[in-house]
Amino acid sequence: MAESEKASERMSLGYDDVLRWIRAFAAEVETNKEQLTQLDAAVGDGDHGINMQRGMSAVLGKVDATGEEQDIGALLKTVGMTLVSTVGGAGGPLYGTLFMQMGTTVSGKAELGPDDWAAALEAAVAGVQARGKAEPGDKTMIDALIPGRDALKAALAEGATFEDALRQSAEAAEQGMRDTVPLVARKGRASYLGERSAGHQDPGATSSHLLLEAAAETWGRPEQAG
Repeated sequence: MAESEKASERMSLGYDDVLRWIRAFAAEVETNKEQLTQLDAAVGDGDHGINMQRGMSAVLGKVDATGEEQDIGALLKTVGMTLVSTVGGAGGPLYGTLFMQMGTTVSGKAELGPDDWAAALEAAVAGVQARGKAEPGDKTMIDALIPGRDALKAALAEGATFEDALRQSAEAAEQGMRDTVPLVARKGRASYLGERSAGHQDPGATSSHLLLEAAAETWGRPEQAG
């Protein structure tokens, strides 16, 4: 824990940093919406990219209207509630839960250290699992989120800088995303396909990788931190 505390001293995230991450994720969704939709067309309703783009667009409109609020927890809860109300399919409740659980964990905070982010991600994954009843290997967003969570925790425990821990988290999520390709879906609309769901990358795992990649990109440059 001492090493993790050292990492906390090296870097912390303010409200504006968290807002930049949300904007970066929205931009990633916008850029990749066609890919997300194509992936979903192979195993689901074909609307994941469109739905997430609509939801994140609504999020940006909402957070832009919040003024000078500096409570990171409240910001994340706003993101979550907006996604629940604007994103169709399974994505809205799951991503809404993810952000609301993060917000509850860091409620009242104006600054986050590495351990705060690790706790928020831990709560997010637990919330998504509780909501979707998914386990590793079910071919869902959990297959990217759990490796991302575990890699972050392991890196911080080993004394990595926050920047390095974020990068390792994103890379583990990317590998988890790729590892969904041969899996047979056991949850969600894709599970209706049975064996035919194998050979396709899971769209939820793909957008979850984008979420952690956006964090690594946004917060991984010292000159942009805290």
